[in-house]
Amino acid sequence: DIAQRYRISKYPTLKLFRNGMMMKREYRGQRSVKALADYIRQQKSDPIQEIRDLAEITTLDRSKRSIIGYFEQKDSDNYRVFERVANILHDDCTFLSAFGDVSKPERYSGDNIIYKPPGHSAPDMVYLGTMTNFDVTYNWIQDKCVPLVREITFENGEELTEEGLPFLILFHMKEDTESLEIFQNEVARQLISEKGTINFLHADCDKFRHPLLHIQKTPADCPVIAIDSFRHMYVFGDFKDVLIPGKLKQFVFDLHSGKLHREFHHGPDPTDIAPGEQVQDVASSPPESSFQKLAPSEYRYTLLRDRDEL
Repeated sequence: DIAQRYRISKYPTLKLFRNGMMMKREYRGQRSVKALADYIRQQKSDPIQEIRDLAEITTLDRSKRSIIGYFEQKDSDNYRVFERVANILHDDCTFLSAFGDVSKPERYSGDNIIYKPPGHSAPDMVYLGTMTNFDVTYNWIQDKCVPLVREITFENGEELTEEGLPFLILFHMKEDTESLEIFQNEVARQLISEKGTINFLHADCDKFRHPLLHIQKTPADCPVIAIDSFRHMYVFGDFKDVLIPGKLKQFVFDLHSGKLHREFHHGPDPTDIAPGEQVQDVASSPPESSFQKLAPSEYRYTLLRDRDEL
C-alpha cells in the first residue's frame, strides 16, 4: 500500500518531503554519505533571491520563468506562504522577493506577486488570490512554473517515464521556435482536458536522432509529432495538420481507444473505409517504444517483480 501510494517501483528509492508534501523529483545522486549530505545542504538553502534594487529586474534571465514577490515586510504571513511555495517549486521557477521601501513602487494596494514568463515580449501576470491561502497560492504558481508542454532531455527522461503516462512529443530543431509555439497553442486549445492522461513534451531533433530513426524519420523531416505509448510509437500525419481543429485531439483519443494499435496491425477500421473501396490486408507492426529505454534499468535496482512479496 505504501509503495503504491508513493509510486515506489524500485529499491532503493529516496524521496524528499517538504511540509508533508512529496516532491516531484526524487533523489537520483550517488548513494554516498557526502553526496547525500551535499544534497540536503542544497535543499536547505534559501530558494528566494532578495532584490535590493528594482533595477535588478531588468537583468533577469528571460529564458527562465520567474516569480517575484513584493512585500511590505519579511516577517509576515504573506511572505511565509510565498516561502513555502518557493521551497517546493524552486526547481521549476526562479523566485525573487523585495521588501519595504525597495518594493513600495510595486505594492499599489498591498503585497503583490507577479509571474514573468519566458521571452521579452510576454506580458507579466499578477496573482489575484489570497496570499495567506497556501493551496490557492501554490496552485497558481505551479500552473505558471510547470509548463503544459515540457522539454524532454536525457537528464530528465527517467523522471518523466516514471510518471507512467504516454508521451505526445514534438520533435523540432532547437532554433525552430515557431513550430514549438504552434504545438503549445494547439495542445492548450485541444488537449487541456487530457493533461492527466498523457505527457506533452518537445524534444531536440539532433539530440534524439535515434527515436526519429525508429519511426523512419531524420532531423530533415522535423517538425514531427509522435506518440510513445511505452509499447509502440505512432506518428501523426503532416505537422501542418495540427492546425486542423480537433485533429490532434483525435490522434490522442485514437491512442486511448486502442485504434492506433489496432490499425497498425489490421489496417483501417471498417467504419473508416469509403463505400466501394477495397479492403486490403495489412501486415505491419508499429515501431517499439523508444523512450521506454530511458526508464530505470532492471539491473540498476532491485525491482518488485511480485507485489505479493511485500
